[in-house]
Amino acid sequence: MSYGFRAVTERDLLLLAQWRRLPHVQHWWGPPEVEDAAETLASGLVAMWIVDHHGRPFAYAQDYSPSNWDEHPFAYLPTGARGIDQYIGEPDMLDCGHGSAFVRQHVERLFAEGAPVVGTDPNPENGRAIAAYTKAGFVTASEPMDTRWGRALLMECWR
Repeated sequence: MSYGFRAVTERDLLLLAQWRRLPHVQHWWGPPEVEDAAETLASGLVAMWIVDHHGRPFAYAQDYSPSNWDEHPFAYLPTGARGIDQYIGEPDMLDCGHGSAFVRQHVERLFAEGAPVVGTDPNPENGRAIAAYTKAGFVTASEPMDTRWGRALLMECWR
């Protein structure tokens, strides 16, 4: 499967808000007001992506440098490391293998740009995400822990 990644623009904020209101997204990402996509976009600290499959936008992905945040759980990773988070917004695209496939493609893009390692930190109770990350090449790097962003299981994928 092949996916397109395009940078989020202000035109995409309505779509992201619609996805964030869906129960399957809110369950793991919290209510939309907790994280304001417009504020994240304006900060420039997070690369924000709309993911499409055959031209249909269906998911959101982001990547960032863990060193840009104080006390980030991936602070121990080497220079150039990237952290990622993502969700599938369109409910009919869940449980079809898209999660692990587009995550792997995103990781390969980050490796091509020079990242030595990519980390992700799903909630330890999010079995769907953990299975997708494992299938995409991630390995567990920690016991479940509490972070300032919530409960997390650190996972890494090395180049």
